[in-house]
Amino acid sequence: MFQYPTFHFPSSKPKNKKDYYLQRFFEIAPGVISLSIIFSCFYFSYSWPVAIAIFIIIFDLYWLVRTGYISVFVIFAYRRIKIWEKEDWLRKYHTARSVFSSKEELKERKEDYNSSLTISSSNGKTDSQEIYHLVILPTYKEDIEILKASINSILNSDYPKNKIILVMAFEERAGDEAIEKAEILENQFSDKFFAYLTTIHPDGLAGEARVKGANLNWAAKEARLFLDEKNIKYENVLISAFDCDSCVHPKYFSCLAYKFLTAKNRRQLSFQPIPFYNNNIWQASAFVRVLMANSSFWQMIQSVRTGKMVTFSSHSMNFKTLVNVGYWPADIISDDSIIFWKCFSYYNGNYKTVPIYLPISMDAISSGNIFKDFVNQYKQLRRWAWGVENVPIVFRMFLENKKIPLAKKITRGWEEISGRISWGVAPIIITTLGWLPIILGGEKFHQTTIALNLPSILGHLMTLAMVGVLISILVFLLLLPPMPKETNKSRYFIMVGQWVLVPIIAIPLGAMPMLDAQIRLMLGKYLEFWVTEKKRN
Repeated sequence: MFQYPTFHFPSSKPKNKKDYYLQRFFEIAPGVISLSIIFSCFYFSYSWPVAIAIFIIIFDLYWLVRTGYISVFVIFAYRRIKIWEKEDWLRKYHTARSVFSSKEELKERKEDYNSSLTISSSNGKTDSQEIYHLVILPTYKEDIEILKASINSILNSDYPKNKIILVMAFEERAGDEAIEKAEILENQFSDKFFAYLTTIHPDGLAGEARVKGANLNWAAKEARLFLDEKNIKYENVLISAFDCDSCVHPKYFSCLAYKFLTAKNRRQLSFQPIPFYNNNIWQASAFVRVLMANSSFWQMIQSVRTGKMVTFSSHSMNFKTLVNVGYWPADIISDDSIIFWKCFSYYNGNYKTVPIYLPISMDAISSGNIFKDFVNQYKQLRRWAWGVENVPIVFRMFLENKKIPLAKKITRGWEEISGRISWGVAPIIITTLGWLPIILGGEKFHQTTIALNLPSILGHLMTLAMVGVLISILVFLLLLPPMPKETNKSRYFIMVGQWVLVPIIAIPLGAMPMLDAQIRLMLGKYLEFWVTEKKRN
């Protein structure tokens, strides 16, 4: 495939007026659309209550159907996870590597024969299908026990450790504490892998913001020097960018290597494990557990709808591709998703995310104080919602790159913006706006048949939607890790009862973080990276 000598991708900070105005237009659009929908519902509930009542019924019916097929997707993804956990991926990887290596050797011998060249033996040649895993764990001020748990999960994987390169990526701005942690971890783990690298990302580099992507970039470039020194081909390296609290499934790296090795156009793929927040789930607050479960369910749903997947949080890809596209952006918060769009543009739309149906477990918000948990959870969800900053960059990329098929621009663009709008608007419409026509519609509306039946209709729809909630509860319980010995058995009943919180937290911890992010982007009040507080009891 032809490789461009240079690769341009729209910056979040345009340098000319045309790009600046386009950037601002697309930054303003999501917030304007969301607020217009909400205010329209209020206005038409007063001026045209019958129409808005019909709209709300249709909207709730749509979400009822959506809940049905979402439940099917969750069950489907759960079954795949259980099947994949039983598979011997390491054996499959070794078998596939042997087959590919044999084919390549035959191809080389045929080429040598046709060229009248003589080779004495293929012994001593590097196996070009041998996959190295380069794992980066970026950290700021997280507790060292959390870092140790993540490293041990990699150490406990079934993939040969002499083919794993671990990079612990610290921040200079973390001060002497970071140096102390680096020394302790290096002393404990430096001889456990093919290579153990420690990087210290300098603070205040030009063109960078204080975001995780900047640290990832620095670590990846340092690792690249090591690969060059060892003459390891980038094509043979799979890089995994994990959150520092990520505990990987023991079979993840072997499964990843197999899937990469046997995939078509394998450098045009990102790989996404299923994120769960099970590290401290038994200690987290009830509303936090519900929110994190729903986040995991959404990723499970997306894993089934592979044509719509975008990388989220911890993800993997080929190192050669990462180098080609110029690494993660070092000046925006949502590095995990924008790297997908950089690759999507580089390959002119011929790039996708492949699900790996194995869990990667991370920490849920847990501070020991329920009010602090609420604030911290809101901040984390707002940071996730800040992925709306992708919208102007992606749409500018669509306008600039004429080689991406129009159909892909339309479908992927619609998915990108409609998902943001739905996140901010749907919880408000479902939980509150159904009653607005009754409150604001006036005496004339109250005398209509639809006004008399609206509460009953909405009540029946909500009752039917409970089937989806019951499926969510069942899957949540099946995915729970073993209960800690010191935990009271009654906690299981709380794990079921906590789901009554869904309608209560739908607006404050559902719609509001997204609307907050959209309004900030609309006003040009850009969010700064907030590091999630991680604590395990």
